[in-house]
Amino acid sequence: MTSDRLPWPLGLCVAVLLAVIVAPLVVPIAMSISDTPYIVFPPEGFTLEWYGAVLSDPEAQASLIVSLKIAMLSTVIALALGIPCAMALVRCRFPGRAAVLALVLGPLVVPLIVTGVGLLQFFSAIGLRGAFIQLLIGHTVICIPYVVRSVSGALTTADPTLEDAARVLGAGPVRIFTHVIWPQIRPGIAAGGIFAFIISFDDFAISMWLADARSFPLPLFLYAAIQKFFDPSIAALSALMVFFALGLVLLIEKGLGIGVRRIAG
Repeated sequence: MTSDRLPWPLGLCVAVLLAVIVAPLVVPIAMSISDTPYIVFPPEGFTLEWYGAVLSDPEAQASLIVSLKIAMLSTVIALALGIPCAMALVRCRFPGRAAVLALVLGPLVVPLIVTGVGLLQFFSAIGLRGAFIQLLIGHTVICIPYVVRSVSGALTTADPTLEDAARVLGAGPVRIFTHVIWPQIRPGIAAGGIFAFIISFDDFAISMWLADARSFPLPLFLYAAIQKFFDPSIAALSALMVFFALGLVLLIEKGLGIGVRRIAG
């Protein structure tokens, strides 16, 4: 019988990689509980007043609402467009499929700052006004590839014979999708939705070019706040963004019954 335990050299490498990834997240959390009026690490004392200061700031609240609206809408649109796109790319063979795949996944390769400049020039050329609409379109563009990649991976591992059996038994396309395909690709859809939401919520490069004073996402507020002052409230805001992302993953795990390992897989 084989053991599921990793060899110790591999386990050590995994532990080191996890430490490198997690360490930058621990630093702002630690600095946010310091009771000094300036940034210091390791923290001196303990207080949660900086979290209250951030949560009661009207400008931070307005930016948070803007980021949540854009992230939720762009995630929904990315899922609505990305799921059928992934199904077509995986299950169908048609002329130009490689070109369509490259176009859809292009935002993963092109630097976001280049994408932001290109979108700004495009919107200016067609005369599209309204920063919120521009941000929504821009965030949807960079979210769709994550949905397509995640759903495509889930479709690749799905068993197509189950769909053939459902057709033989008289099931229609809608029933096949809801009762056969959906249960198999649900982890991929959840993963794509989580990645899309977090990418949109944390985006800075696209928002930097498309935002205005009325539609000012939270990452831009954080950047602007650092330019004006640098106290533990900035670390508290960063920590809240980390907690929000972690809470979203846990909510998906508990609410949909999809484990983190399946999402990561």
